[in-house]
Amino acid sequence: MWVAGELIHLEDLVLHDAQMDIRAPSHELVIAHRIVRARRRVARNDPGWAVSRSGIMALAGISEEAAAEAEQVDRGGEGPNVELDEDDALSPELAEIDEVLARTKWLVDGGAPGNQEKREPEVSVGELVIRDPDWDEGERIAEWLELAKKVGAVPATLAAAVLWDAWDYLEPLQRQHWLGQVLVSDFLRARGKIRSHLLAFSVGLREIPRERRHARDRTDRLIAFLDAMGAAAGVGMKDIDRLTLAKRQLERKTLDKRSTSSLPAAIDLLLSRPIVSAHMVAKAAKVTPRGALNLVSELGVREMTGRGRYRAWGII
Repeated sequence: MWVAGELIHLEDLVLHDAQMDIRAPSHELVIAHRIVRARRRVARNDPGWAVSRSGIMALAGISEEAAAEAEQVDRGGEGPNVELDEDDALSPELAEIDEVLARTKWLVDGGAPGNQEKREPEVSVGELVIRDPDWDEGERIAEWLELAKKVGAVPATLAAAVLWDAWDYLEPLQRQHWLGQVLVSDFLRARGKIRSHLLAFSVGLREIPRERRHARDRTDRLIAFLDAMGAAAGVGMKDIDRLTLAKRQLERKTLDKRSTSSLPAAIDLLLSRPIVSAHMVAKAAKVTPRGALNLVSELGVREMTGRGRYRAWGII
């Protein structure tokens, strides 16, 4: 989001992810959390799942032709008559609820006694402000997926650069442009270039001047993206070195401890999260909040929030 001009405090994002917000989440914070959840979902699925129509639709939250398979509704004089499958109707009460919902939807769509024509849904002024009704997301996604098939014979890194440039140019989704970086990362994983994780392209793009990222010449943009890919890999290696050094230093403090000590659990949590709170340490180590504070104090990690009540610690 830094590349898009938004700044989110890391501690706010971690606390929001742990459902421990200290204030109402902002719009930017909600978007940042969606990005985190999208990356987790892609990482849990098989490589290449995101670079498919079903994967993109699922990540974007778009129902894929759901209306075509909806149950048939007969618009009669007094409302729709819904045919319910006996296997789907768990009880008469649920059947009545389904019938009421179907009738309500029929009325909202423009159905009325004596009116057999379906009224076109109206578009509000507020909807026009945030959405373009002529923006065909399905067609643009199909065009991008077609390009993804064509670059199959191209080297993985160059193909990823072409796909990212095409996503930036086509803008398939009006409000979720950030999804392109996740899709390109999954494309690289599907090609076997990266096996253990999803490459964080934004970290590398942040190191590239905006003039190069948005150059008029396509070749210059592709070279800038390849440089961003190398920068992201370099930052990742530096993070691994810092984590390895921090792990060795923290493990030294467990040498003289008993086998039932909770320090190893606290160390594993610190190494797996950007920052942690006392509640997270208490839950992971199965100790009280007071005991969690004692563990953090014994490990000597850095306090990152500067707050008195809602405190968080990290090693990076």
